[in-house]
Amino acid sequence: MFDLKILITGGAGFIGCNFVRHMLKKHPGIDITVLDKLTYAGRLENLEEVKDKIKFVKGDICDKEVVHKVLPGCEYVVNFAAESHVDRSITSPEDFVRTDVLGVFTLLEEARRSDVKRFVQISTDEVYGSTVSGSFSETNILDPSSPYSASKAGGELLARSYVRTYGLNVMVTRSSNNYGPFQYPEKLIPVLVIKAMRNQELPIYGKGTNVRDWLHVEDNCRAIDLVLNKGTPGDIVNIGSGNEVPNIEVAKAILRHLKKSESLIKYVADRPGHDFRYSLTWDKIRMMGWKPEVKFEDGLKTTVDWYVNNESWWNSVA
Repeated sequence: MFDLKILITGGAGFIGCNFVRHMLKKHPGIDITVLDKLTYAGRLENLEEVKDKIKFVKGDICDKEVVHKVLPGCEYVVNFAAESHVDRSITSPEDFVRTDVLGVFTLLEEARRSDVKRFVQISTDEVYGSTVSGSFSETNILDPSSPYSASKAGGELLARSYVRTYGLNVMVTRSSNNYGPFQYPEKLIPVLVIKAMRNQELPIYGKGTNVRDWLHVEDNCRAIDLVLNKGTPGDIVNIGSGNEVPNIEVAKAILRHLKKSESLIKYVADRPGHDFRYSLTWDKIRMMGWKPEVKFEDGLKTTVDWYVNNESWWNSVA
């Protein structure tokens, strides 16, 4: 299947650059074009080791002319391009609506006019909102809590409408919290690792009891690849891992691995609309032949070690 051409938008970001590596490794004949605006979290350094194996185009998915130039000839599209940090969405919601909704619209419009056979829209478990008990399935209603999750919900709803209205083969993945190498140091794990390395206080919202399901980025990339291969038009696919861990326990595990004192932990005022717990059922992707392979304890250690060994990557931005 993948001896053809694929457009990966947001491919210089955290999940996107890991997906580029995954696809080059698993599908040697693939022809990859990466479109990325190179905002603060999209960095060419993330693609340095594979730059000679891909075509890179700097551009915004909201720019109709850029999309029109890069999309023709691409039979597959995977859209990672997004504003994705909840705290930033609270202070600058317009940026999120622009990229996560208008950007998706721009891609979809060009895709339906081109010979695009498969389009995967990357979404998030946050579109479901929070739950105290139980887990969300793909059929649950969407109840986003932040401008970020609302913009992601809007983008995926628009994408799914193009299946019914225009017959475009669009699929949506909703994954739980990703972690791993190349994650920009604004998300929880890299923030905690870097502050611990510097012997700085580790800020934990509220009492640290908020729960996230941690999915290693390599497991997510394998799942997205599978959906791109075997998904059907209109499919929504949850991607979880069963690694539900309170934030405070993540912090303590990082400190243990770095042999740092828990006295570095500092509880800070909770952010507005902070979801308590995310949890997914993922029977559909399991039935497609996927399961997570990276245990959280092992994945967290290798992730911490990556930041320890790649200080030059993050030192100028953290």
